[in-house]
Amino acid sequence: MTDPTPDPAPYSQPEPYRAQQPASELKAPPGTDPNTPWIWLILLVPVVQTLPVFFLDWTAFVEAALVDPTGMSTAGLFASPAYLTVVALGWIGTGLMIWFAFLDWRELQRRGVPQPFHWAWIFLTFVISFAVYTIGRAVVAHRRTGTGLSVMWATIGLLVGGFIVSMVFAIVLVQQVVDMLSAVPFS
Repeated sequence: MTDPTPDPAPYSQPEPYRAQQPASELKAPPGTDPNTPWIWLILLVPVVQTLPVFFLDWTAFVEAALVDPTGMSTAGLFASPAYLTVVALGWIGTGLMIWFAFLDWRELQRRGVPQPFHWAWIFLTFVISFAVYTIGRAVVAHRRTGTGLSVMWATIGLLVGGFIVSMVFAIVLVQQVVDMLSAVPFS
């Protein structure tokens, strides 16, 4: 019969704690500029994508919705050139942002920025916002170069400005609906 306890000889005692060498800091060469044209184009794309929304005939859409109880007349909005332009610019712009993010990432590597924020984060544009890439990239670029936070602040300004513009637009649209409703005689 064999002894079920293992032989302690093959096991060695753990080494005493020893401080490891600190990891080398990921720093770009001094004076590296993290501002590429590509990051600024990424910020420009959402503005361009949104502009056709202001050219949609919202008054006709609201009037059609109020007059037609079936709502079928409002479907004309979805065939208007402005709406089709909004949809097309959405897809084209998102594709451009992905391409620009890759070019931005490649340019940062070319400039010597070690491990820049990876361009694939831009794919979160599909589910969250382009801001994930631009803010993350700004923070990482700032850590590597000491500059580059202007992209983050521009992104935040763009988001806040977009929120304000959309609220004003919604208020104006609701006011138009209220004005139209007050003009319609109810029987």
